[in-house]
Amino acid sequence: MNYRKLGRFSVKVSEVGVGGWLTHGRSIDDSMTTEIVRCAFDLGVNFFDTADVYNQGKAETSLGVAIKGIRRDDLVIATKCYFPMTDRPNDRGLGRKHITESVHNSLKRLQVDYIDLMQFHRFDAETCLDETVRAIDDLVRAGKVLYWGVSEWKAQQITDLVHTARELNANPPASNQPLYNMFSRSIEDGVLQACEQFGIGNVVFSPLAQGVLTGKYLPGQPAPDGTRGADSSSNSFMQRSMTDENLTRVQALKAFAAENGLGLAEFALAWCLRQKQVSSVIIGATKPAQVEANVRASGVQMEASVWTQAEKILAGQ
Repeated sequence: MNYRKLGRFSVKVSEVGVGGWLTHGRSIDDSMTTEIVRCAFDLGVNFFDTADVYNQGKAETSLGVAIKGIRRDDLVIATKCYFPMTDRPNDRGLGRKHITESVHNSLKRLQVDYIDLMQFHRFDAETCLDETVRAIDDLVRAGKVLYWGVSEWKAQQITDLVHTARELNANPPASNQPLYNMFSRSIEDGVLQACEQFGIGNVVFSPLAQGVLTGKYLPGQPAPDGTRGADSSSNSFMQRSMTDENLTRVQALKAFAAENGLGLAEFALAWCLRQKQVSSVIIGATKPAQVEANVRASGVQMEASVWTQAEKILAGQ
């Protein structure tokens, strides 16, 4: 496993991290979560990502069980807040009250004394940036949080946030967690540039397009039983990538990856990691074997012409 700094900050995260959005506390039980986390850790993964809203706190609780017995110093644990946890008016957003209570509740569920990386899950148009920045800075100074960042913020929002932190002499954001994969490349137009300007590292989610870029879904055929694509409760974000046209191109890309000595998932993750602004790719897994396959992406190097050809294949050119 290779490790990268989180932007300009000194903490190092594994190039491949493990998340639990649709798995921890939901599609797999605590024992399987533990098995996956231990397998990942043994393979060099130190970055584990979750959020309070994932399965209404159950994902954090499951991760807390899974990391028991692993030396805390060897882990970089990330979580998030913003989305409503209940229907109560203050149990949402990025105001001081909700941020503070979210951090304390996450600490309890994770059974840890501090959070390595606290992320703001979305931009909050109803809260002034200075309130948000002062709240998280106080938690950093109190030792409850080490680093903080955002998820799915636009380039200008990130810029305004950094400037606000500077004006307040507060600890600045260290990370951004955006959607990024070979189908979804919008962050290449502004967000990555802003992050590079301010020394912010990107820990990207859905790098395999929720499994579409593994090649297991075939054109003209229904999604295999037991896969996310066959689960109507969790496959809504996949539908735009699941056309026969796209799936045919994915199969062509799979063959191209094989010509270059790689499995498709390994290839697609390495494509994300080709960006120097990407610190880690966050994978999901329902079994240890998936982790074992995906961590092989760490350290993969290809000529730029290989990535260019891969992009042309996926674009049908």
